[in-house]
Amino acid sequence: MIDTRNEGGSAPQGASAQTPTSAAIFGASGGIGAALVRRLEQLGCAKVYAGSRSGRGDFGANAIPFRFDLEQEASIEEAAAMMREAPPQWVIVASGVLTLEGGSGPERTYKRLDPVVMAKVLSLNTIGPAIIAKHMMRLMPRDEAFAFAALSARVGSIGDNGLGGWHSYRASKAALNMLLKNFAIEMARTHPHGVIAGLHPGTVDTALSNPFQKGLPDGQLTHADEAADNLISVLANLTPDQSGQVYDFAGKLIKP
Repeated sequence: MIDTRNEGGSAPQGASAQTPTSAAIFGASGGIGAALVRRLEQLGCAKVYAGSRSGRGDFGANAIPFRFDLEQEASIEEAAAMMREAPPQWVIVASGVLTLEGGSGPERTYKRLDPVVMAKVLSLNTIGPAIIAKHMMRLMPRDEAFAFAALSARVGSIGDNGLGGWHSYRASKAALNMLLKNFAIEMARTHPHGVIAGLHPGTVDTALSNPFQKGLPDGQLTHADEAADNLISVLANLTPDQSGQVYDFAGKLIKP
């Protein structure tokens, strides 16, 4: 196993700081997802399932591409069935949407709320990851360590919301965070060694954040490879008693 702690940082007390021998990335065609696949391979992960809508990807020899669609449960169920004989130790949902195809972006005012747009954002950011959890968590061993994580966002915090706006996106991530908490409580009853968490990657230089990068302070935009390193480090250091929470790229707890 490989220690992934950040330079100058330290793991939380009791953390193993170990990367897995196998992992599944749902959303491997995105900037962060692709970087997670590459970095896990580089760190010695022997098998990385790499999921995307196309089912293809230009990765290393240890990557196993598979197809899934966030809005087609049958495709997620089929992907989980493919992994049943050799379940991954880590499952990371790295998919999500901020601006929809067609240009519908975050609403800055309630006056721009559109029920069709809201339903689509919730479908992709909340319901899709929940259905992945439904089919993947049942593969997890009861007596071994595992991790299930989904990319969340600081703006999904109700307690840390001082600006408002971005209604559908904020609501979708807040709902995702609640579901992760629910899953953690339920799984802890039968799977005491597991970790379920939300991960906030920060502002990463990807297509998702591209329309909102203008005017960012120097140093606030992170390269996808660096973001992948940060997320792997945080997840590797989380322990079961931290399950159900959301953590940022530096391992700091984000308030609900």
